[in-house]
Amino acid sequence: MLRKRLQLALIHVAVAMTLVPINSTLNRVMIKELALSATLVSILAVLPYLFSPIQVAIGAYADKHPIFGYRRTPYILLGLILTVAGLALAPAVVYIMPGNFALGLLLSVLVFGAWGMGYNFASVSYLSLASELSGEKERSKTIAIMFFFMIIGIIFTSVGLSSLLETYSPAIIQTSFLFVAGIALVLGLIGLIKLEPRQMVPSRDISKEDRTPWNLMIKEVFASSQVKSFFIYLSILLAAILGQDVLLEPFGAEAFGLSVQATTRITSIWGTCMLVALVLASFLERWTSKKKVAFISAWIAMFGFVLITISGFMRSTNIFYSGVVFLGLGTGASTTSNLSLMLDMTTTRVGLFMGAWGVANALSRFIGTLMSGVIRDIASSVLNNAVYGYLVVFSIQVLMLVISVRLLQKIDVSSFKKQVVHLNLNEKAALLNDVA
Repeated sequence: MLRKRLQLALIHVAVAMTLVPINSTLNRVMIKELALSATLVSILAVLPYLFSPIQVAIGAYADKHPIFGYRRTPYILLGLILTVAGLALAPAVVYIMPGNFALGLLLSVLVFGAWGMGYNFASVSYLSLASELSGEKERSKTIAIMFFFMIIGIIFTSVGLSSLLETYSPAIIQTSFLFVAGIALVLGLIGLIKLEPRQMVPSRDISKEDRTPWNLMIKEVFASSQVKSFFIYLSILLAAILGQDVLLEPFGAEAFGLSVQATTRITSIWGTCMLVALVLASFLERWTSKKKVAFISAWIAMFGFVLITISGFMRSTNIFYSGVVFLGLGTGASTTSNLSLMLDMTTTRVGLFMGAWGVANALSRFIGTLMSGVIRDIASSVLNNAVYGYLVVFSIQVLMLVISVRLLQKIDVSSFKKQVVHLNLNEKAALLNDVA
């Protein structure tokens, strides 16, 4: 089983690797070097989350329609090819826009859309396969290994891509993206070799809850006033701390003149801080309440945004990187603590409510990313200063975190104390992976 877990981890890493160049490097190039609208960039960036609801249909269809006797492998392969192709083609179509905006935009929507569709095809299929190969008892261990390998893969991809981009040019960007795409394809194909037994019967007990349609998830979640409040709180919190993803690298370029190489490395800082925060928050929950850890996490993230905002006024890279570290720590700790808090409030039908967490995650990323791009463009135009546009967005995200903390104060989990679900680090990482 260890070999199969490592193969599944390779597939997970391969798909996640394609995320780094598009979301950390290309968005910076589009906004800074190509002077494209942040609104446009944010729209392209949210396409994977826009397509997220199709995962339910993909999983259900794959259950009943094996191809050559395989229920998951063909869909994983299709998703892998689409993500790798999207990554390889993205720089070429983006660089068309300055010369021929209409053609470049059309091709960019198609390429980014293909990447988003591939991401959804691959992720739902390999997570289903991980469940079926492991069984319910070993599922969390398998997914946890996949999660940790994914974060480590993102860190190494960011560092490697940064070293390739020591000198910026369109040709170097294209070559670097092709290099990452090639590695991702090879890792994914290695992961697929003899992984899925032919004519495997899908694990119905696991898939039934995981594939509840989104509209039914929302309906059942909103039937409980406390869980409804928590869902709203969670959506605002995640929109604040994840919505900056499309702007952080371009801000580093605009405010401090950081090179493409330097801004690409920001993702490795985030990944490292997230791993550290995941472990620390899990240990901290042994000595204090999960709600208190969630409060502390929100304040840490808020402090990170404050430092980043101050760095823009003072033009200080040291303060900026300090802010990135605190933001990464706050993001990781907040994610894991709120996951634990959610489980305290969902003592039955955990699969359903973890699906609802996934809805909140995708919805908040969609709203937060789109909001960040639109507000940045409007504020930059009104204030006639690109850097101030970013600072307005970061200030709004601080305000959103303040609102989320106020909402958290009103949430009461005491009535659920007798049926609390306790998780070890592997189980927590597994659930974080499921909804990420």
